[in-house]
Amino acid sequence: MSGNDYVKFMTQEIVKYMDTPHDQRKKKKQYSKRERNEVSDHWLGLLPFAFRLLMKKKK
Repeated sequence: MSGNDYVKFMTQEIVKYMDTPHDQRKKKKQYSKRERNEVSDHWLGLLPFAFRLLMKKKK
């Protein structure tokens, strides 16, 4: 990828981001946070889940 192509790509992504309404961006961010927790539990097993429970219990 040349520098010009990279600038074009980044400009398109920024415009796409700014065109989406704030509510949709917020929902997408919350959804990705939920999915991230489930994926870590799925791939790494019970250890991350147990560690997270211990941390919540200490608070």
